[in-house]
Amino acid sequence: MTQTAETAQANKVALVTGAGSGIGRATARKLLSSGYSVVLTGRRQEPLDALATEAQAQGQDALAVAADVTDATSVAALFDTIRLRYGRLDVLFNNAGRNAPPVEIDQIELDDWRSVVDTNLTGVFLCTRAAFGMMKAQTPRGGRIINNGSISAHAPRPFSIAYTATKHAITGLTKSVSLDGRPYDIVCGQIDIGNAATEMAERMARGVPQANGTIAVEPLMDVEHVADAVLHMANLPLSANVQFMTIMASKMPFVGRG
Repeated sequence: MTQTAETAQANKVALVTGAGSGIGRATARKLLSSGYSVVLTGRRQEPLDALATEAQAQGQDALAVAADVTDATSVAALFDTIRLRYGRLDVLFNNAGRNAPPVEIDQIELDDWRSVVDTNLTGVFLCTRAAFGMMKAQTPRGGRIINNGSISAHAPRPFSIAYTATKHAITGLTKSVSLDGRPYDIVCGQIDIGNAATEMAERMARGVPQANGTIAVEPLMDVEHVADAVLHMANLPLSANVQFMTIMASKMPFVGRG
């Protein structure tokens, strides 16, 4: 990105959920280095503070706010903090997510199902609802919402019913927000990620179940490529939108899965 483009982002504010690790952390760093003010949120304050301190040491504007995206009161408090600190929000990256133990459907605990749905779907809804209201009312009006879907928004892995169901639902949520945001210059897109090298994907390098019943090691890609892709989506003018993007390790078993 050129210096001119970086300067253009200097007054833009982004919120990254699940910013304490993995894709969220990499994307937050990328947005910060590109001139965004970034609100870092997640359940654990310590990794958020560490990332904010790192950013501030480089003259970047980062604000660490611990929040539980599954709790409406916590999300409301988070957005109140953003409103008080910055007065607006330009980009929301709905990244926080979790999985359930890889078991057959008749073995999954109801609490595990609900926890995945609460984080991956209700959490995205709560943050999107709050961002939509802020973007609709702010001046200049509008903003961009980017949802972290997954390869599992298209094709499931074995023993992943809760995760797969929520990621398919994110696609419907993305389309609805994209449609309902048109009158208010609010755009919404989805990035579907496959096998980025993060803590969550470490098991891919050890071998994971395949659709044919075998266990296989799967290729991974550098998480920086995901951060670059999110930055590209974020930097577009509101007159343009990446509705859906798939970024994946080239040789992972997705095309032809099953």
